[in-house]
Amino acid sequence: MNNTTTSISLKERTLRITLIVIRVLIGLVFIFSGFVKAIDPLGFTYKIEDYLHSFGGILANFASLAFPTSVALSTLELVLGLNLIFKIRSQFTTTLTLLFMAVMTPLTLYIAIKNPVTNCGCFGDALVITNWETFYKNVVFITIAITLFLKRGNISCSLKSNTQWFILGFFVIFGIGLSVYSVNHLPMIDFLPYKVGVNITEAMQIPDGAPSDKYETTFVYEKNGEQKEFSLNNYPKGDSTWKFVDQKTKLISKGFEPKIHDFSITNSELEDITEDVLLFEGNTYLVMMYDLEKSSEEGAKTAESLYQKALASNIHFYALTASSDEMIQLFRQKTGVTFPFYKTDPIAQKTAIRANPGFMLINKGTIMGKWNWRDFSLNELN
Repeated sequence: MNNTTTSISLKERTLRITLIVIRVLIGLVFIFSGFVKAIDPLGFTYKIEDYLHSFGGILANFASLAFPTSVALSTLELVLGLNLIFKIRSQFTTTLTLLFMAVMTPLTLYIAIKNPVTNCGCFGDALVITNWETFYKNVVFITIAITLFLKRGNISCSLKSNTQWFILGFFVIFGIGLSVYSVNHLPMIDFLPYKVGVNITEAMQIPDGAPSDKYETTFVYEKNGEQKEFSLNNYPKGDSTWKFVDQKTKLISKGFEPKIHDFSITNSELEDITEDVLLFEGNTYLVMMYDLEKSSEEGAKTAESLYQKALASNIHFYALTASSDEMIQLFRQKTGVTFPFYKTDPIAQKTAIRANPGFMLINKGTIMGKWNWRDFSLNELN
C-alpha cells in the first residue's frame, strides 16, 4: 500500500514538474516572440506584406490589413505567453494556444516547402531562423500545446475569476500599447543592422577570402521532340541537332553576406554618390521617405526646416526615396518642400529606420543618431 501510494505520488510530482517546465518554456518563447514583434510593428508589417505579395492572387489585396494584423498577432503571442507563465484563465489560454499552433504548424510547413520568403520573421529581426527551423520548432510546440490542453485541469490559479479577466485585459492593453508606442516613435531595442554606432561603409565590406554564392546552371535542349537537361560541362555546344529551350540557375550554397549589403544613393542623373555621402568628414542628415504616398506631410515640413538650416551651415542633407519622379513632383506640390530627392532602395530604407520619414545623422559613415520624425527636434542640429 505504501509502495503504491509512493508510486502515485512520484507520478504526480513528475507530471506537475513536467507541466511547469513545458508551460514556462512555451510561455517564455511566446513572450519573446510577441515582444520583439510588438516593439517593431512596422518590421512585422513588412514581413506580412512580403508573404501576401508572394502568395499572390486575392491575398495580395489584403496588404492594407498587414499593420493591424501585425499588432493583433504580436499582442496575441504576448498575451498567451504571459497567461501561460502566470496561469491566467488556464482553460481558455491552453485552448487558444492549441488552436494557434494548429494553424501555425501546417502554415509553416507550407512556407518551408514553398519558401515564398527566406525567413518566417517569427522572432522579428532579433533572431533570424530558416523556414524549416521554424517548422521544426512548431512541431515541438504543438506537442507541448496538446499536452497542456489535455492536462489543463492540472493548471490552476489561486486568483479569483474576475481578477484573472482583469489581468488578461491588462495584458492585451499592454501588448497593443507597445505596438502603438513603437510605431509612433522607434523600436525600444534596435535589432537592425543600422544601429547607432555602426559604420555603414565597414558594415558593407566583404572580408578577403570570404565564400561567395555558388550556383548550378543547367541548360534544357530539345531533340526529336524530347527535352533533356545538360550541365555547363556537357551541353551540346555546336550541335545543331539540339535546339536550346531554357536555362535554369539554382543557388547551391549561400556565400558571405555583409550586415549591410543593399545601401546605395543615386542623384537625379543616376550617378552613384554613396561614397561621397559616406566619406564626408562632417555631419550629414539622411531623411528617409521610402514611399512618398505614405510619408507624413508634417514630417516632410520638419525635414524642410532642417534642410533650410543645413543650407546655412556646413551640414549635408539628403532626402532619400524610392518613389518615382512623378510622385516626387506631386509631393513637392502638396507639401511645398524645396529640398532635392535622391534615390535609394526602399528595402534598405525600411531596414535602416522604422519611420516615414525617419531622420538619421551620420558622420563619415558612422550612424550618430536616429529619430522618428515625431521625435526629431531642430535643436539636434549641430
